[in-house]
Amino acid sequence: MKNIRNFCIIAHIDHGKSTLAYRLLKFTKTIKNDKKKLLDNMELEIEKGITIKNHIVQIKYKYKNNKYILNLIDTPGHVDFSYEVYKSILACEGALLLIDISKNIQAQTISNFNFAIKNKKCIIPVLNKIDLNINYDNVIKDVKKLLKCSEKDIVHISAKKGIGIEKLIKLIIEKIPSPNGNIKLPLKAFIIDSYYDNYKGIKVYIRIFNGILKKNDEIKLLYNKKIIKIDNLGLLQNKKNNNKIYAGNVGYFIYKTKNLEDINIGDTIVSSHDIKTKSIIKINNFKPMVFLSVFPIENKDYNNLENAIKKLKLNDYSFSYSKEFSNSFGFGFRCGFLGILHFEIIKERILREYNIKIITTIPNVKYKIILKNKKKKIINNPLDYPNKNDINYIEEPYIKITILTYTKYIGDILSYCINKRGILINQIYKSFKRIKLKFYIPYSEIIYDFYNKLKSITKGFSSINYKFIGYKKSNIVKVDIYINNIIIDGFSFFDHIDKAFIKAKKLCKKLKELIPKKQFKIPIQAYIYNKIIVREDISPFRKDVTSKCYGGDISRKIKLLNKQKIGKQKMRKIGKIDLPQNIFFSLINIK
Repeated sequence: MKNIRNFCIIAHIDHGKSTLAYRLLKFTKTIKNDKKKLLDNMELEIEKGITIKNHIVQIKYKYKNNKYILNLIDTPGHVDFSYEVYKSILACEGALLLIDISKNIQAQTISNFNFAIKNKKCIIPVLNKIDLNINYDNVIKDVKKLLKCSEKDIVHISAKKGIGIEKLIKLIIEKIPSPNGNIKLPLKAFIIDSYYDNYKGIKVYIRIFNGILKKNDEIKLLYNKKIIKIDNLGLLQNKKNNNKIYAGNVGYFIYKTKNLEDINIGDTIVSSHDIKTKSIIKINNFKPMVFLSVFPIENKDYNNLENAIKKLKLNDYSFSYSKEFSNSFGFGFRCGFLGILHFEIIKERILREYNIKIITTIPNVKYKIILKNKKKKIINNPLDYPNKNDINYIEEPYIKITILTYTKYIGDILSYCINKRGILINQIYKSFKRIKLKFYIPYSEIIYDFYNKLKSITKGFSSINYKFIGYKKSNIVKVDIYINNIIIDGFSFFDHIDKAFIKAKKLCKKLKELIPKKQFKIPIQAYIYNKIIVREDISPFRKDVTSKCYGGDISRKIKLLNKQKIGKQKMRKIGKIDLPQNIFFSLINIK
């Protein structure tokens, strides 16, 4: 156990985590090919240039005549995947805090650092991209201030060029402590990740803290109290199965089951008879914040969609779902995500990995409704909205958002955040040029393109991090959309009363552009509490029924036009409106 090191790489998005992981694997000859995106092997990760899932790999390295096993976890940087980072930190004894010298310390860097320090992890500061040949003395000062360390504790590298990698590996071995588990204590393990194999079953990646896990053992999953039997198990790089995994190691086991809901990432594993051991982490701490409904375009794909969602849930506990029925779209699922990017990734994976085309509704956050009988009701779906007369007041979720940027952008950022109903609570000058701003903002105001807009305002020189702080009383209303006098529940949404009209107007105008014309007029209406606040009409195709009349009495033309009018009124009552498939994706970013 003394020759094992478990560590992860944490940083802000696009600071070079995956490139550094590749260099570590290349230098230690763990891999032989030159594929720099080896760990980001998901098609979406390569396409978007970001890490979506954590990746676990085992490195063997000889140092001072001793053979070491280095278990590395590469983590995402985007705030929507913070759950992946936190559970990775908990599975390790140390972390490489990677900082891009051209961007300095970012908000997510500080968030990850604070979490690691809170959990008493060893931190090695690493400055990346020194090949850029820029002066980064200010970065060194900021790192020394944040970590309260000396300059000699900071490693200078270029993951792209391979500079400083050997020194970094030596520091990993010398500074990060070996696991302090005890093989004589009762079994205690942590589920890092899992995925479904069509031939073997569920492959579960685990970190053993105490005890020994053996083949054919019966273990208990603390979250759902499920007792399961281990079929096969092994270490990360061993192609052959092992009979035992000892404390301090990272490995896997195979669980043959058709019930994909048994395994939860972040769950704690103990012996089947253990009643004393407590969970390492409360896995329900990372709750979804953005909710929308997902329906298959073809009804025959419902079972396939359910199976796909269960498999995606298997290696992403922060994603949630429940069954739902809509009068407009039929049977589907109400799904929860950590953010819009999280939703977009899941949507793309359903399409690419399972070849299922879906329809989605407008995103909403979770609201707390206080009823007149003093009962509380938490809803994320407009379909669950109670009767107006039963409501006392509504509370909406708020977050505390931290923005790191340059002082010259303060004015534009303040204006933008105040327009988002934000309240400035603090501003701290980190240096003459850099400033940290803190706001309270309703979560519903940032779920769309807040991050991209902020980057645009600051020309890319800003970073954000946020955390949920609770609910506050707010004047929230429900807006219903009617098309041809029929409510389309998939378009219903919640918003603050001061912004509901503007959003409803944009939505109705967009629907007017997207819905094809018919031979009858199609009204599009937005309602709040059964009162119309916005109306747009799609004009009909019009046939010139008077073209055959050449002069003569005007009454003949009037008779033909009245007949056409009666026909269009009848057609409107029985006419069917076909909504294009892409209409729902086009409305996602309406705000």
